[in-house]
Amino acid sequence: MSADAAGSRAVFRFRDFRLYLIGRFLWGLALQIQTVSIAWLVYELTNDPLALGLIGLATFLPTVPLSLVTGAVADHFERRRVLVASYAVIGATALALLAICRTGLVWPIYVSVVVLGSARAFTSPASLALMASLVPDEEYSSASAWGNSVNQTATILGPGIGGLLYVFGPTVPFAVALVCFVVAAFTAWRIRPRAIAGARRGAVSWEILMAGYRFIWSSPVILGAITLDLVAVLFGGATALLPVFAREVFDTGPWGLGLLRSMPAVGAIGAALFVAHFPLARGVGRVMFASVAIYGVATIGFGLCTSIWPAMVCLVVLGGADLVSVVIRQSLIQIETPDAMRGRVIAVHTILTGASNNLGDFESGALARVAGTAPAVVAGGVIAVVAAVSWVRIFPSLWRRESFSPDR
Repeated sequence: MSADAAGSRAVFRFRDFRLYLIGRFLWGLALQIQTVSIAWLVYELTNDPLALGLIGLATFLPTVPLSLVTGAVADHFERRRVLVASYAVIGATALALLAICRTGLVWPIYVSVVVLGSARAFTSPASLALMASLVPDEEYSSASAWGNSVNQTATILGPGIGGLLYVFGPTVPFAVALVCFVVAAFTAWRIRPRAIAGARRGAVSWEILMAGYRFIWSSPVILGAITLDLVAVLFGGATALLPVFAREVFDTGPWGLGLLRSMPAVGAIGAALFVAHFPLARGVGRVMFASVAIYGVATIGFGLCTSIWPAMVCLVVLGGADLVSVVIRQSLIQIETPDAMRGRVIAVHTILTGASNNLGDFESGALARVAGTAPAVVAGGVIAVVAAVSWVRIFPSLWRRESFSPDR
């Protein structure tokens, strides 16, 4: 075993980090099972790509009013408790969907998705900020890569499992997701994070709530990384339309949708394992821009596919490229942000990138209804490539960034 490989696994010597990964895996697995089942159920009931886009809109809506609150909650309250509470609420949506899917009604599904989106808005800042207190700063990049590996593993397995379970009826995947959410909450409760100097929480004020936005605005590197992802994913996302491709273009069923949903994660976990074993040491800015450009090209390729097998290859490439940009962006944010306000900065980051995903789903569904499914995906990929090229000029400091350390 090489020294690099051994060093990349050193983070597993921390018990609480191991518990964190177990809970994150179960949560991610359940979330993917639930997400793919919701998408297929809605499309089965409506046969309308716009209805799929509305799932993204319903997820996005609560994040706007909550955007100022979630980060402050992660910084003001114990992050472990926030994480457990959010897991529990998300589990409650799985319980609700068990009952809703028997009714044949669509609108209660959207209500459940709004609640799900609200809980997820609290999950990400609490989870990512908590991870920073489980490992030393010098090992955070490796921990982030492993965390993404575990998350992407769940993303690979979850859609396929959800698609297979759906064959036995829509209630089955929601029941399995509920069990996973409960176990994830219990695992997270057992975590005992270390105390960090200078991380004591104070009273909440408007100035404190806005601090995350001000910090990001004052940092061209972080601002450029977040906005590049926002634009690329807002217009370049194809996830919402996968049920349409699975049934109308590739002539498959729920299993085909599960397979397609898993492919980006296959590429992502491969890229995450590579980054975990061989951490990015130089040219991180240029690597990020290249990753976004490759993401856009792969999206264009997927939109042009008429067979499921080359489409799967494009999704694998897309997922790998996206993962590299995610690791770079998250590492830059974690390293440059003081712990006392890390939750708020991560919350803004999560809201903006999450909003781009969810609004991107809505944009894809609306454009697909007007222009067609394939043209909507191809147009989004073109915009992602153009954004990668344009951001080089708009944020030259990000392009020139050589390493995660601000001094280099």
